[in-house]
Amino acid sequence: MSIIDKLPYEWAVGIRYTRAGKRSARNSFISFISLISVSGIALGVAALIVVLSVMNGFQKEVTDRMLAVVAHIEIYDERGAMPDWQGAIKAAYQNSAVIGAAPFAETQGMLMYDGVMKPAVLRGVLPAEESKVSDVPNSMVKGQGSFDALRAGEFNIILGSELAKALALKVGDKVTLAVAPGDASAAASSPRMVNFTLVGIFEVGHFEFDSGLAFVHMADAQVIANLLAPAGVRLRLADLHQAPQVTQELARTMPGSLLLRDWSKHNPTWFAAVQSQKKMMFIILVLIIAVAAFNLVATLAMTVTDKQADIAILRTLGSSPRSIMKIFMIQGALVGIIGTAAGVGAGVLIALNVDVIIPFIERVLGMQFISKEIYFISALPSDVRWPDVCLIAAVSVGLAFIATLYPSFAASRVKPAEALRYE
Repeated sequence: MSIIDKLPYEWAVGIRYTRAGKRSARNSFISFISLISVSGIALGVAALIVVLSVMNGFQKEVTDRMLAVVAHIEIYDERGAMPDWQGAIKAAYQNSAVIGAAPFAETQGMLMYDGVMKPAVLRGVLPAEESKVSDVPNSMVKGQGSFDALRAGEFNIILGSELAKALALKVGDKVTLAVAPGDASAAASSPRMVNFTLVGIFEVGHFEFDSGLAFVHMADAQVIANLLAPAGVRLRLADLHQAPQVTQELARTMPGSLLLRDWSKHNPTWFAAVQSQKKMMFIILVLIIAVAAFNLVATLAMTVTDKQADIAILRTLGSSPRSIMKIFMIQGALVGIIGTAAGVGAGVLIALNVDVIIPFIERVLGMQFISKEIYFISALPSDVRWPDVCLIAAVSVGLAFIATLYPSFAASRVKPAEALRYE
């Protein structure tokens, strides 16, 4: 006796109807339609898992690379400079979530070399302290250990790889920085020119920073920006996701007139756009699953028509309309579960191997799908999140179950006498 024979008869009959019965043109066609339904559900589920995994990976990759440069929290003094930055750092460390702090100053200017000009954000740092709040000192591709070469008064500079490439610079070259006059009343006067020596090149993998950020010593940045003290301090947290909460806590506990900004406010439009795109893609691809799931309506309707004699016999043997309805609901649900399981398996497998599959397709087609100038990164990342996979599977099975209700109800309404009249 098989396992199926040990089940309640509604389950046994429903499972047997899921499998192909005796060969006939009609049964073969019903089996083909059922296979299309399973394949459609599997394809929709796999597509949804892959798309959401890629979008999750894209968001995570860009965020990680951005946070290699951007501090988790930035604190500014409303006066434009923070003379007591040591006291501010000490106060920030009173919060147990803060694990690193360093002062900084920023200004903007135009870098010029051999007739080429590129805009850049000039960030003044203390070389010994910068590794506490960013990963740039560990991301040097030229001039290893060159952060130590950023000494006060020597006007040395470190550039992003794309910025150095655009200016055709190499370590040791002299580059000129043009900055606007510090006095607002001198707006019409010529910009100030400062010569720097390139001592290192960094690459964090985020195009925005690699192409537009430069590091100098804090004292040199203060001279250029006409600041008497650092502009503020930058903080790193043990858990970056606590940044909004910690920002509110620090705003209440730190003294002085301060402005605080956490990393999620650095590019809020981008984060909001990604979240909106994820929601819209989920809705659109769920509609694909819904179309495939509702193919079950046609499949079950044809099965009900084909099995009217069986239904009549079951009714005459004492089966209730509820039992008949359960049989066809089990059949449809099994089709949905099989399709969902196949889609989850295929989707997770593809999502986990996107980094291999996409480069292969790009080589075959001779094209690049991701431009780092637009998307900040050049490779397609993937981050499979199991809560998303479980949600997709639940939605798929739920839609398949809903699709079984009407055909199953129609089967329960079959009248035995009419069904057997022409048998």
